[in-house]
Amino acid sequence: MFDKLEDLLIRFEEIMGELQEPDVTNNQQRFRQLMKEQSDLSPIVEAYKEYKKSKKDIEDSLLMLEEENDEDMREMLKEELNDAKKRVEELEQELKILLLPKDPNDEKNVIVEIRGGAGGDEAALFAAEMYRLYVHYAESQRWKIETINVDEIGIGGMKEVEFMISGQGAYSKLKYESGVHRVQRVPETESGGRIHTSTITVAVMPEVEEVDVVIDEKDIRIDVMRASGCGGQCVNTTDSAVRLTHMPTGIVIYSQTEKSQIQNKAKAFALLRAKLYDLEQQKQHDAEAELRRSQVGTGDRSEKIRTYNFPQGRVTDHRIGLTLYKLDKIMNGDIQEIIDACIAADQAAKLAKMNE
Repeated sequence: MFDKLEDLLIRFEEIMGELQEPDVTNNQQRFRQLMKEQSDLSPIVEAYKEYKKSKKDIEDSLLMLEEENDEDMREMLKEELNDAKKRVEELEQELKILLLPKDPNDEKNVIVEIRGGAGGDEAALFAAEMYRLYVHYAESQRWKIETINVDEIGIGGMKEVEFMISGQGAYSKLKYESGVHRVQRVPETESGGRIHTSTITVAVMPEVEEVDVVIDEKDIRIDVMRASGCGGQCVNTTDSAVRLTHMPTGIVIYSQTEKSQIQNKAKAFALLRAKLYDLEQQKQHDAEAELRRSQVGTGDRSEKIRTYNFPQGRVTDHRIGLTLYKLDKIMNGDIQEIIDACIAADQAAKLAKMNE
């Protein structure tokens, strides 16, 4: 590990030297590459430099302890020595995590798809609430939200909604939301006060560039039509809605949120690329695909990653055994604690696998 860290330190210094050359900004592509590499290496280099300093502090304290006779000074040196040893242990763990292989999609924007599962109208109502949860969370991160398609029901629910979230590191945080989310509560339509259980599925996919997924035009059928449902003036008076059918896979994409047919078409193709990329990832990584299938599932109650229990004000993430009693805050987008716990559990699992 330390040989690799030394190599990364040398590489970081090379980058810093190159960035200081006067003509580096003439090649903007090269400049951006160097800035990105510098940004990626900075946390590792900073932690490694602190680690080396703490190791030096240990050596200095040990030498001074051998030469020091004053008891008060010896106690102070012992305290400094213990602090340095503790910090070295912390930094070793931090460096191991920083050196874990990065998911190449982590910095990408995401396309999120929420579908009502078991529970009919109640599932559609919960799907709409979960959509608002992610909108609030995205806003707290200062990310941009764009709706691609929504299939609403009259009582304020959503049978299905697809939307894009654009922002730095969006996929690195939201990828842990993929799976079946279960809600337990008394529906407003329930006169007997019985608790009902409903489910929705959430799929989080990285946005994919055109060069990453090549779509053959012969495989696509494009239909244009008037947008349906709620909309502003002009939405329902022009053929602006777009439906894409990818014939080899049977995937159908519908986009109608923009007034412009061109914009709707662009959004539909973005979602199609994300879905095709997701399918390809599943084929390439069988083990990962099995995990993904068990998470996203089909909306069945038995395939759940998280439960939202309204009578108890409780949210439980079943993958990591985390239970929080702040349902109101979570439904308002305060999910950072859950995401942080998922990231920590993921890192711990990867570290354990490395040490096998």
